[in-house]
Amino acid sequence: MGRWVCVAAAGLLLAACGGTTSSASSTIDVVAGENFWGNLVAQLGGSKVSVQSVVTDPNADPHEYESSTSDARAFAEARLVILNGAGYDDWGQKLLDANKSSHREVLNVADIVGKKKGDNPHFWYNPAYVTQVADRITSSLKAIAGADAGYFDQQRSQLTTAFKPYMDEVANIERSYSGVPIGATESIFAYMAATLGLNLTTPPEFMSAVAEGTDPPAGAVATFQSQISANQIKALVYNVQASTAVTTNLKALATARGIPNVGVSETLQPDNVSFQDWQLKQLQELEVALKSTG
Repeated sequence: MGRWVCVAAAGLLLAACGGTTSSASSTIDVVAGENFWGNLVAQLGGSKVSVQSVVTDPNADPHEYESSTSDARAFAEARLVILNGAGYDDWGQKLLDANKSSHREVLNVADIVGKKKGDNPHFWYNPAYVTQVADRITSSLKAIAGADAGYFDQQRSQLTTAFKPYMDEVANIERSYSGVPIGATESIFAYMAATLGLNLTTPPEFMSAVAEGTDPPAGAVATFQSQISANQIKALVYNVQASTAVTTNLKALATARGIPNVGVSETLQPDNVSFQDWQLKQLQELEVALKSTG
């Protein structure tokens, strides 16, 4: 699944390179558990980093990923590792434990944002958390390569500029649709819904069960079905990488009731797009859906 990527000097364009960097390279070898975090560190590190993202498959459920021997080798050789944490990528922690290193720095996103196992792990759908993580990545890169501190500060500033359309869209939806009720098949969108001021009415136990790959309680399913049948939500957000018979049926019910479906994903889609463009596109699709229902 993983692959090495080269990063252009501007830090915004990614291109596959194949193979790993040599030990004589002046770049910092970074491994990210998921490609959205990998994309961020690639933009922040620019030409000073070589990044391998492990979970990249847009057709797979990242919760079900199983690590490989090549992943273990990458973790062993990395100078910086970024994991999501909160139980989302426990396979990564196992690789770290099996490949001890005194020269490797590890960033655990859950720890950075003050979350623990059992909390909603979809931190990349919270713009405030993403900003915290970006700042922490920059600090880590400066600690590893102090001579390039000025360059990393510049890259961080460029990312803020690149994030402006994404952040502006967040503010626009919050301003225009705060309080509007929506549904979601999974907890993936809960942080963003709160940021946007939307009223996510789906039973939390339903969303959590789908996220964890278990059957949601019958009562929660019935409540969700009732909300859709009565047109009590203006849009249905669904995880395109966590489809079940129950969620498929709910999507069909929403369509039959004239409620638009909006897909969101757990990995970059397409996988060569920037983090901010991926998020912006999904938000724009949500805005279109909310407009269409008044």
